[in-house]
Amino acid sequence: MLALRLTRGARPAVQLRRLLVAAASAGTGFLLLCALGHALGRPGAPPDSLLRLVWCAAPLAATVYFAVAVARADPGAGPRPGLSALGLGPVRMMAVSATATALTCALGSVTALLVFLHLRGDLTGTPFDGSGTDFLAVGRPLPLPATLTLLALVPGSASVAVAVALRPREPAGSPSRSGRTAYGRFGAYRATAVRETFGAYGRFGRHLEPAARGRRPSAARQRTPEEARAHLQTQTQTQQDRLSTGPSGQDPERTPGPDGTASGLRPAAAVPASGSGSGSGTAPSGLPWGIAVLAVGLAAGAYASRTGVGAVPGERPGALAGPVLAAVGLALAGPGLTHLCGRLLQSVRPGALRLLAGRLLMTEATRIGRPLGVVCAVLSGAYALGSLYYTGGRPAGPLALLGVLLVIGCTVATLLTAAVEARQAHAGTTAALLRLGAPSSTPRRAAALRAGALLALFGPLTVIVAHLSGLSPAP
Repeated sequence: MLALRLTRGARPAVQLRRLLVAAASAGTGFLLLCALGHALGRPGAPPDSLLRLVWCAAPLAATVYFAVAVARADPGAGPRPGLSALGLGPVRMMAVSATATALTCALGSVTALLVFLHLRGDLTGTPFDGSGTDFLAVGRPLPLPATLTLLALVPGSASVAVAVALRPREPAGSPSRSGRTAYGRFGAYRATAVRETFGAYGRFGRHLEPAARGRRPSAARQRTPEEARAHLQTQTQTQQDRLSTGPSGQDPERTPGPDGTASGLRPAAAVPASGSGSGSGTAPSGLPWGIAVLAVGLAAGAYASRTGVGAVPGERPGALAGPVLAAVGLALAGPGLTHLCGRLLQSVRPGALRLLAGRLLMTEATRIGRPLGVVCAVLSGAYALGSLYYTGGRPAGPLALLGVLLVIGCTVATLLTAAVEARQAHAGTTAALLRLGAPSSTPRRAAALRAGALLALFGPLTVIVAHLSGLSPAP
């Protein structure tokens, strides 16, 4: 009930993104039902039906990927001030987001079932007649267990993926709960970096005595180096605690702590993992692996084009493995290339605009670079597979076109959702720039500069990889 209320009371932009998720779920569910209908209509060709079902994995993965991005960008997915006292902590909010995603995808699956039944003529009594409609299995009853299983794939997979992506966890810098916890003196939460000396209880508060009595401390009562370090650490911790709580009484789950992370639990998507490259000072670690996988994929495609064995996909596994590996390499190298693009923007005596655009690209390298790499991988893979298997005037069927449109549409929508999420994350920086007197067009110019730099880097790279991956086999 809470998930339904939050879904109904969301903003129009959030509702639009959820409708897009429902549409993608409907398209994927329709493709799965078409694979079932092809198996029912042609019981003597199980390999072809199995191949159709395997090809549905790409639209399914793209739909789940888009659903996770929409759930992560939802403002109601994170913890809110005051809800923890009502039992709506990070774990409960994660469950609410997963339930809302499952309901949205279930709506799409029901829509796909109604469209499929309408085309079969089960609802109107008049089936759709036309060429290439053998996947409808007109006149054959649909098995209920298989139909429900296929329709439950998208909602189940999307809800599980959202629950894993938004699971609450402690920040990377916090001590592990499983490890052994050492406690210091009475009243200390955990052991401090400075070891307590003998008589620490008696010396507690001794630094306040000279100021209270109005006389200078004697040379015999000066602090030891260990006491001075402990006192400095205590003062620093107190100042950081005051800054973390803030004067407006914000919720500790939403307030950054001393190390720049949240002091309480929050979703895993909001906590940058170590080495993920989310910060501007650390480059993402996936660039070498992406280049290596991309090189292996191009080598496999070139070898398959030289051999030129067979003319159907089943007889050319090397030609299929080449574009797939090249696409995976592009997806892995996306964050690293985005970080490199931001660094290049700041090179050679940058101005304020280039410096701002470059730093934002380096900061959001993982958030923007990963979906951007996936988009480039999908475009290059679609071109390569089309040039390999749909040559010589061979037309692509309606289901193949629907699958390609689904995958491309979901990945592009995921990239746009990530851009909106990055804009929301840097809304405070934009407001601070405007308060400092920057022109109102500065954020838009910086965004246009970032988009142009990414297009200049990823556009030719995608074209080159697609061309090399889609080389026709030698006769």
